[in-house]
Amino acid sequence: MKEKNIFALIHSMDQITNHLIIQWNKMFKENLGISHILVLGHLKENGKSRPSDIARALGVTPPTLTHLSEKLVQKKLATRLVDEDDRRIIYLEITEKGIDIVKEAHQEGKTIRKNLFEKLTDEERQQLLSIYEKLNNSI
Repeated sequence: MKEKNIFALIHSMDQITNHLIIQWNKMFKENLGISHILVLGHLKENGKSRPSDIARALGVTPPTLTHLSEKLVQKKLATRLVDEDDRRIIYLEITEKGIDIVKEAHQEGKTIRKNLFEKLTDEERQQLLSIYEKLNNSI
């Protein structure tokens, strides 16, 4: 029975996550996916980074990161920089336009989540907050 409940919980969490991603993709009009925003978010938080380091941090393959970064560079949301000491090393760096896109994407995400959590009572939100805090502390 315990195993069945855990599976049901995982399934419900996946359904909510998928629904939120679909909603976000419909709202966000920049022709970028969540993965692009994750790359930009990494660059915003960490500064210029080697693509291999970004791929490792986000859990994507280097070819996937290459594909994502190509679109970001084309849209002028990120730039490629060559290392001054070793020209074989390439970095990605977020642009001001990229920073603005990350802020917009996060705002859209907040709006979607706020709308979702408003369906809960104050007590349910407090319970959910306690559960998430407990889970975060165990990671």
